[in-house]
Parts: sequence; structure tokens; C-alpha cells
Amino acid sequence: MRHADNRKVWRNLRDMFPHPYTEAHAEAWLARVATVPAPEGIYAIEVEGEAAGTIAIHRRDDVERLSAEVGYWLAEPYWGRGIVTAALRALTAAAFRKTDLIRLFAPVFAWNPGSMRVLEKAGYRREAVLAKSAVKDGAVIDQVIYAVTRDPEGPYTPAP
Repeated sequence: MRHADNRKVWRNLRDMFPHPYTEAHAEAWLARVATVPAPEGIYAIEVEGEAAGTIAIHRRDDVERLSAEVGYWLAEPYWGRGIVTAALRALTAAAFRKTDLIRLFAPVFAWNPGSMRVLEKAGYRREAVLAKSAVKDGAVIDQVIYAVTRDPEGPYTPAP
């Protein structure tokens, strides 16, 4: 809760992540994710024995069923240490090794170059800018889409 209740963290996440982040929010989150078995695709980022963030993968559905959105956040005291880059590399490798997913993507608010660098260092490529596609913190902003595919050099084979 202490790390999640940070405006700088909240400003770069979807609105489903509340601010201020209260004890009730933390309890509701833990009730959702601390189940047996744990929800697939949601992981804590632990640093120095402390929960310091989250990384998650959310599979899409319908025609995008082989794609998943990746999201993450890390406590501000740990920014700039390569922690999220390492977590994203591990999550990406596991997703392609253990699932049938062929594409992972992440939308990033245009004002967040740090997250763009994380994605690039983890092997994701900038695909598009969605102009004025989000509203956050009272502003209409662009989103930048980064993605990686299972076999970026392989041929595309359409279904028969």
C-alpha cells in the first residue's frame, strides 16, 4: 500500500488503479490475487524482500485471442535500476514458452519515456502512436504502442 499510494506511479497507469491508494484498495487487491491457485498472469515484483510493484499479462479475446497486454508498475525508490526490464524479459520469455500467445503489447502514455526505454531494452518495438487516445490526470494524451511477437522474423501464415 505504501508504494502504491504514489501519484507518480498512478499517473502512468490505467484509471482502474486508484489514487489515493487506501488500505481498503490494498485489501481488495490482495483478496483478488492471493487465492489458490493464484490468477494466471499477475505477479508481484519483489525487491530486497519487499513487494515493490506488479507485472501482469492480460490476454485479449475474440480475434485478438493470441495477443496479450502487458502492464507493470514499480515503487519509485527502485526506478532506474533495471528491475522492471528484467521482470519484463522474464515474463515475455515465459509467456512465449508456456502459452500459445503470439504477440505481447503495451500502451504507454506519451509523457512516460522511462517506460518506453524499459520496453525497448526488453526487446519490444515501437509500433504506433495513437493520437489523443487517452484521458489521464485531466489531460488528453497520445499513447505509444510497443509490441513483440513470438517469431518476429518468421513468415506470416494466414489461416486457410
